[in-house]
Amino acid sequence: MNILNIEHISKIYGEKVIFEDASFGVQEGDKVGIIGINGTGKSTLLKMLAGEEVPETGQIIMQNNVRLAYLPQNPQFPENATILSYIQDCEAEWKVQSNLTQLGITEYEKQIAVLSGGQRRKVALAKILAQDFDILLLDEPTNHLDEAMISWLEEYLKSFRGTVLMVTHDRYFMDKVTNRILEISHGKMYSYEANYSKFLELKAEREEMELASERKRQSVLRMELEWAKRGCRARTTKQRARLERLEALKNTAAPVGDQSVELESVETRMGKKTIELKHVSKKYGNQVLVEDFNYILLKNQKLGIIGPNGCGKSTLMKLMAGLVEPDSGTVEMGETIKIGYFAQEEQEMDERQRVIDYVKDIAEYINTKDGKISASQMLERFLFTPDMQYAPIGKLSGGEKRRLYLLGVLSSEINVLLLDEPGNNLDIPTLTILEDYLNSFTGIVVTVSHDRYFLDNVVDRIFEFTGNGKLQQYEGGYTDYLEAKARRNDSVKQPVQTEKKEEKKTSAQTWKQNRTVKLKFTFKEQKEFETIDDDIAKLEEKLEKLEQEIMKNATNSGKLNELTSEKEEAEALLEEKMDRWVYLNDLAEKIAAQS
Repeated sequence: MNILNIEHISKIYGEKVIFEDASFGVQEGDKVGIIGINGTGKSTLLKMLAGEEVPETGQIIMQNNVRLAYLPQNPQFPENATILSYIQDCEAEWKVQSNLTQLGITEYEKQIAVLSGGQRRKVALAKILAQDFDILLLDEPTNHLDEAMISWLEEYLKSFRGTVLMVTHDRYFMDKVTNRILEISHGKMYSYEANYSKFLELKAEREEMELASERKRQSVLRMELEWAKRGCRARTTKQRARLERLEALKNTAAPVGDQSVELESVETRMGKKTIELKHVSKKYGNQVLVEDFNYILLKNQKLGIIGPNGCGKSTLMKLMAGLVEPDSGTVEMGETIKIGYFAQEEQEMDERQRVIDYVKDIAEYINTKDGKISASQMLERFLFTPDMQYAPIGKLSGGEKRRLYLLGVLSSEINVLLLDEPGNNLDIPTLTILEDYLNSFTGIVVTVSHDRYFLDNVVDRIFEFTGNGKLQQYEGGYTDYLEAKARRNDSVKQPVQTEKKEEKKTSAQTWKQNRTVKLKFTFKEQKEFETIDDDIAKLEEKLEKLEQEIMKNATNSGKLNELTSEKEEAEALLEEKMDRWVYLNDLAEKIAAQS
């Protein structure tokens, strides 16, 4: 029996249809992940379930005496409230304090107004989870939470026996917690009995079935139109029925496919010198954030930075960007370096400014692989329809504003991209395309992120803050980092265990200890192996085009120098890729030989 039913609801904001005759049922104990492109109505749905908004038509029915708790995306707090005064009205104050400790909040006398956005969110989450409830509504619960806290929340929700509906962009989190996916698309709701990974398969099957039905409808429609053109008159009941069927076929709407955000990486020349950090240190008050850090950012590097909240990740990014001066040491930047910085904080935007004017202030025309396109065309690629482009920014959802901010950063000609928590308030489709963009980006990418899925798909090296401003380097993505860290911890424990058991070793144990370790691809190597043939083919195609361009511009010395330099860079990259291809194929053969 359903604990909650959404029946034929409709919701309109201005001229924008959010829901149109949408229905959905939730059973007791369901863990539902709600996904969809920003602006499709995910947060609106939670607000309606919480009673903060009402549908235009239709109804939402809950079982009697159902207790509901709701964490909005931007929680509101009383003016001048401290953490302690905010939680004191909760019956289970001790439980709130326990949750706060788990979330790293211990200074209860602090005013909430001086806390960071992430800390305020943790306070609200701790209070919500201490309540007695049957249904829990969560809007982006993992925003601003570090890896340890996300793991804690995962375990909490998995063990919770009630019902959960949540909007989240964290795909690993969704995989571990949910048993159902609710997709919102073009005013409709689609339900899947699956976690996120299985949902992707089921969605592809649904869309294929819809396309097959549409092809059949179009085929029947063509035949019926031919019949009608021959001048058949509706003299008989059969003929009248056939004409009515024709009319119904004509009026049936075709399935509307989801648009995708289109991002294209444009190469911007980078000289030999990149960004060099030499003995860099930074502290605020008594807290050491970065201590004697040395690093040279490599060309084409994709670097991830992880660690607990407040450890110094954003500070390190700002040091790289030149937004913060180090207390000691130097940050040297090459002359050709052009930085795009995507901050995690909500950006102040003129709510009255039109969307298109926001982009035009950055660039009237944007360079892409296909040539220059207008600000309006770029906005369309980012899913901003013509009517949205001329609307004031104040009418956009929080996620749409975030997408607009990202568009602004990527519209500049940059060769270094610094991303501070890019997953906050971005929808999954946008994140997926951003990942593809970053993988094709020929410059440097540095990202601070708690999104494990995103890190696995983008970065090739990870720096972890280990405390007191120190950083530990790991090769590969997030999964590779976990495996390496586990191996490192095991190697630390091994001598003690060996000492204790030295005398009791058997020949079998000795064999096990000295056995050959099986070769295997890392997560990143596997992905690289799958795509490297295509990468090489694209580079060869690029070189061919460059050679043609060089022939055309033989008398244009300025353009010729530019093309020659670009060709040299492409040749160097191709040589690097070929070397990598040899290594990966050799490794693949050795792995295959083991089985």
